[in-house]
Amino acid sequence: MDIHKNARLTPLGRERLVKMVLCGQTAQAAGEAAGVCPRTARKWLERHNQHGLAGLQDRSSRPHRLRQPTPQPVIERIEALRRLRMPGKEIAAQVGVSAATVSRVLKRLGLNKLSALDPAEPTRRYQREHPGELIHIDIKKLGRFSTPGHRVRGERREEWRNRRAGWEFVHVCIDDASRIAFSQIRPDERKRSAVAFLKAAVADYKSLGITVERVMTDNGSCYRSRTFRNACRRLRLRHIRTRPYTPKTNGKAERFIQTSLREWAYARAYQTSRQRAKELPFFLHRYNWHRPHAAIGGNPPISRLGLPEDNLLRLHS
Repeated sequence: MDIHKNARLTPLGRERLVKMVLCGQTAQAAGEAAGVCPRTARKWLERHNQHGLAGLQDRSSRPHRLRQPTPQPVIERIEALRRLRMPGKEIAAQVGVSAATVSRVLKRLGLNKLSALDPAEPTRRYQREHPGELIHIDIKKLGRFSTPGHRVRGERREEWRNRRAGWEFVHVCIDDASRIAFSQIRPDERKRSAVAFLKAAVADYKSLGITVERVMTDNGSCYRSRTFRNACRRLRLRHIRTRPYTPKTNGKAERFIQTSLREWAYARAYQTSRQRAKELPFFLHRYNWHRPHAAIGGNPPISRLGLPEDNLLRLHS
């Protein structure tokens, strides 16, 4: 419930007012103590006598019935014309009511926007069957800092130190089937950094016994470069790019970025960005080996590899 900042009486204040009257004070004395007129004090006392404490709550100002409500046939006619994608003023002219009435009816029906008439796009979920069939790659830009920000310190005196600290770029990769993730911090998002990260990711997955076959990226300039294309060819990877302005196609990488921000980058108040970078390997280890993943039945991503006990102990040590 929203209460005006200058409201004299809240539900608790009304209860106190009624108790003062019931204890023997006059409505005028109780009203003066609460800062309201005697008439208001008597109003709340009457409501309390009729409905108890429930009568001291706010009530809707909407009338119980309208003097001239819009007839149901008119409402059905407005809805039918709206489903023909007619604008509100044209509907008002055809039905013979005001444009305000049409707007009010359409809002009540949930048809005040033409987009409400469009069928909802079905959710398309996909998952590769075997680890390595497809990996998703993306980049997240994070600011460097040499001192904690003003939200941590509570002051802005040394904030100028961070203004020219620059940026660092977190390159992320996640396997479509197993959800095993790999990430590195690079100085930029150019083609050389993208190629170096791709090679490191392929090598990391290979150490787990995963052979990467395809890589999906967005349409960033580093991924459209000839250098990145040649690197995919040398690594025998098929490069797939998402449809422009459709981040949901690469949704697993986007979701992993959000998880990384929440559980690593913004999880605690780091003193410097270098300290934050040192925590990245520990976060990745927890994510891959220990953290339950909802999309794979609450199991950690490493469980999808089906490693024997000997290999599991060797890789986890």
